[in-house]
Amino acid sequence: MRKTTQAAVIGTAAAALLVSSFTLSASAAPEHSGSHGKPKPPAADTLGGLGLRADLRIGTAVDMAALAADAPYRAKAAGEFTSVTPENVMKWEVVEKERGTYDWAAADELVDFARANGQLVRGHTLLWHNQLPAWLTEGDFSAGELRAILRKHITDEAGHFKGRIWQWDVVNEAFNDDGTLRDSIWLRKLGPGYIADAFRWARQADPKAKLFINDYNIEGVNAKSTALHDLVVELRKQHVPIDGVGIQGHLSVQYNAPHDIADNMKRFDDLGLETAITEADVRVPMPSDSTKQEAQAEGYDVLLRGCLLTRRCTDFTVWGFTDKYSWVPGTFEGEGAANLFDENYAAKPAYKALTQDLLLAAGRD
Repeated sequence: MRKTTQAAVIGTAAAALLVSSFTLSASAAPEHSGSHGKPKPPAADTLGGLGLRADLRIGTAVDMAALAADAPYRAKAAGEFTSVTPENVMKWEVVEKERGTYDWAAADELVDFARANGQLVRGHTLLWHNQLPAWLTEGDFSAGELRAILRKHITDEAGHFKGRIWQWDVVNEAFNDDGTLRDSIWLRKLGPGYIADAFRWARQADPKAKLFINDYNIEGVNAKSTALHDLVVELRKQHVPIDGVGIQGHLSVQYNAPHDIADNMKRFDDLGLETAITEADVRVPMPSDSTKQEAQAEGYDVLLRGCLLTRRCTDFTVWGFTDKYSWVPGTFEGEGAANLFDENYAAKPAYKALTQDLLLAAGRD
């Protein structure tokens, strides 16, 4: 979640293509309900309801502390979205803080919340270089020991949620911006083969979940997205079970727009892979104002349009929906107000922009 790109409007030509794209592909659009049954219909005027009309899941990352303590937050999370992603409660440092002792309570609570509200769950994440438990990062493990530890973790976590997860972010943030593999504990000890291993173990543990590789700064065609594309091509030649690519979409109005996002996503689409915008937010220099909010709306708009123009893009997830609980101010000094709703749950121009995009995709004026 350390992002430095931004987005702007794809343009009127993309808008014209949008309706024809969905008209041509509606009969072959991806199935979203899987083995979870038909979702409880959300209100027609919510993002989730409009998204289903466009054959797209609109999701949010969920802060479990806010879900427990804040009734308006809980109501909005339940009613506005058709999929959810845990912000933190499925990460390794949370589920296995002490070696060999698992704590699934918070993650199970989110899965139960989603089921009660007809939502699908994106699992996040089985393998990352960050938010690892201290016993793992401070331990002196041989390559063989570390590989066994990783296999056990993926097998245990994916197995625990077997049949209850729609998509897993199996490998998260494996690349540097220059396209080289990140210097992580996994690469240093296990070599690049750890990525293929992780996907194979995840498939064995939960054969029905869709398995994604997820990263940031890959919205447009660049060194990083091209390296990820090339890796996926190679791994699929080896019959590694990668089903999709997650494009995070953490943007800022201070940086240039990835005008080629649709072209980039099409590269993965052409491989037969699903794609998703998995962690969308658009931060602004503080204090926010109406001009910055309009620029923010353009950022959200370009991300959603890129997804809507890509036949196999299955879902669009925002990384939290209210500024009240945003991770941005604590990470990017002087920036914030990155979400669709302000701290009082009032919708911003970005919310309207997404609504209009979804209405267009569904074929409405």
